[in-house]
Amino acid sequence: MKLMVLGRGKTGALVAEIAKGRRHEIYSLASQDNPDGRALTAATLQQIDVVVDFTTPHAVIPNLIRCVEAGVPVVVGTTGWYQHLDKVRELVRERNGAVLYGSNFSLGMNFFFKAMQAIAPILKHGYRGSIVERHHVHKKDKPSGTAVTIQKILETSGEKVEVASVREGETVGMHLVVVDSLNETILFTHDAKSRSGFAEGAVRAAEWIRGKNGFWEFPEIVDQL
Repeated sequence: MKLMVLGRGKTGALVAEIAKGRRHEIYSLASQDNPDGRALTAATLQQIDVVVDFTTPHAVIPNLIRCVEAGVPVVVGTTGWYQHLDKVRELVRERNGAVLYGSNFSLGMNFFFKAMQAIAPILKHGYRGSIVERHHVHKKDKPSGTAVTIQKILETSGEKVEVASVREGETVGMHLVVVDSLNETILFTHDAKSRSGFAEGAVRAAEWIRGKNGFWEFPEIVDQL
């Protein structure tokens, strides 16, 4: 398929590399070449099957609007824009578009989310949950979108869960969940060794969404990949 990658940062570059390895035709746009989504013209998007966005939080909404209005499915790996989810969901419904977003496209992390769903009820029984997330110093959102997702899952128990954020060096991404009581401590850790897992998941998501219409979060469809 013809895949357009928005963003030429480390993850965006890996998405393009992995997609080429899976025999897709790649087009890419750096953020500075696409201010306010203006490079995403109808003529440009006409030849694209799926767009993958790994840009910045402020760039996501203009990109999404242009892609959805052009009828091109979008996979969004950028985080930090989720306050606009309702607006985007409504646009997708009105235009019969297709958007798939995720705070983390690692397959391992998405099954980690399932583990969090399984453990969340224990917080009703005298256990306290907390999250520590550690990322590289260049990461723009704090806490990470992944940590926010974990927090929301655990807080379905009705109990508040605190998140601590650490930014240091070139750390790819580590998430530690601590479930503690007077009698025992349960630890869950996901430590990304490289960005390749995120990039491969995003490419597989792009392959999945082609030809579909709807609005999804990645954990909803990960079992179908």
